[in-house]
Amino acid sequence: MQTEICTVCCATGREESIDCPVNCEYLHEAHLHEKKTELDMSKVPNQDIKVTESFLQENEMLMAFTAIAVYEGAAESDTTTDWDIREAFETLIRGYRALHSGLLVQERPANPYAAAVVTRVQSQIEQVREKEKETSGMTTISDTALLGVLAFLQRLEYSHNNGRKRCRAFIDFLSNFYNPPETNPIIP
Repeated sequence: MQTEICTVCCATGREESIDCPVNCEYLHEAHLHEKKTELDMSKVPNQDIKVTESFLQENEMLMAFTAIAVYEGAAESDTTTDWDIREAFETLIRGYRALHSGLLVQERPANPYAAAVVTRVQSQIEQVREKEKETSGMTTISDTALLGVLAFLQRLEYSHNNGRKRCRAFIDFLSNFYNPPETNPIIP
């Protein structure tokens, strides 16, 4: 339910005491004009996962696909925050690290919002892998590449998170790249 609030309440309660909808034009504008704090990379986890410019170029499609899956998982609830996505990234990265080591770990966060993101990402990746196997007999998505993409997206979340309790700046960032599929395409 969307309601109107005064500008003072918007400015003081935004993402603290108010669950701002990610499609709010005022929230989007506020995110664009927020003073970004310098990110202390020593506080960002998974620094051992190297993500180079060439890696990003080689995995551009996988990154876009994964970012869309993260956004869609977050969009399942109007109250999902960047903190929930951060938890989802932690879970996903732990799982793909375990796979890289030869272990199969099916971990789900207790947080239902983080769990929705984890489920969406895993199911979307699995669907693509299955389609690839049907058409070519193999998959091009390696767990190592996926781990690098997740680490990069996690770093983006850390850089966009403004620290507010109900922060949605990273979700807002992802929404700029999301173009939902047409539900009823017009066929001439």
